[in-house]
Amino acid sequence: MKPTLLILAAGMGSRYGGLKQIDGIGPNQEPIIEYSIYDAVKSGFGKIVFVIRREFEEAFRSRFDKFADNIQIDYAYQEVNLNVEGIITVERTKPWGTSHAVLVAKDLINEPFAVINADDYYGAESFKLIAEFLTKDCSASVMAMVGYTLHNTLSEHGTVNRGVCQIDSESNLVEVIERTKIAVQNGIVNYNVGTDKPLGILDKNVSVSMNYWGFHPSIFLEIEKGLHEFMRLHDTDATAEYYIPNIVTDMIVSRKMSVRVIPTNDNWFGVTYKEDKPMAVTAIKHCIDDGVYPKNLWG
Repeated sequence: MKPTLLILAAGMGSRYGGLKQIDGIGPNQEPIIEYSIYDAVKSGFGKIVFVIRREFEEAFRSRFDKFADNIQIDYAYQEVNLNVEGIITVERTKPWGTSHAVLVAKDLINEPFAVINADDYYGAESFKLIAEFLTKDCSASVMAMVGYTLHNTLSEHGTVNRGVCQIDSESNLVEVIERTKIAVQNGIVNYNVGTDKPLGILDKNVSVSMNYWGFHPSIFLEIEKGLHEFMRLHDTDATAEYYIPNIVTDMIVSRKMSVRVIPTNDNWFGVTYKEDKPMAVTAIKHCIDDGVYPKNLWG
């Protein structure tokens, strides 16, 4: 059974100033998602599932339904407020986080699947690597994360936050340590830059998590149980979010699964602010010039 690519695309893009998920980056106004779809098709994925808000549906269908000739396209909808029997929570203005976003696709996915963000570029090699894992090695007790080399994810335009991975001798994830305000200074990668905290030094070649996961569909049940418990504990917090690393950490600690870290040499970049767009346009142009992509993706 071919794996599925789950694309999380329900963000409002308030910091970007618009629906960044479909903003044109390529030479023919292709958004970043389109390059992910192209890489998924080339790597043997059988289906794309978008997680969106219902108000995005028309915009997404007009842009992406045309790819149904190349790969199956489905949509799941992440609502802001959840109604769960026995749990009463305060009214919210944003959903319950990335674990909640994954969970809303449970009725559409019965096979191993990868999870990515819509507004991030992950690189062509990474899709081949995760597709091979999902096809051959993924199980209810063995899942995966694509690990990026830190220096391939840094920005020239300011500091970044990264989840630094601690990995055991068998290439399994032990934990992800959040490091903030990371930047290169005099050839050294420091964190806590520009803060009152002491500067720390990071190995530029350390593996970091960019929230690119390979899951078995059995994880849906674990997420559902974890999210409901999280909702009970945070029923009066209108901003609390249950993230994918929360459920992954819980399952590693409880020994319900191991998470294999799959290294990639691909560069990663994301588009958070409008100011990030020129960098993304240039990066895609370089990929085209290097022969990674044709100028016209679909011929």
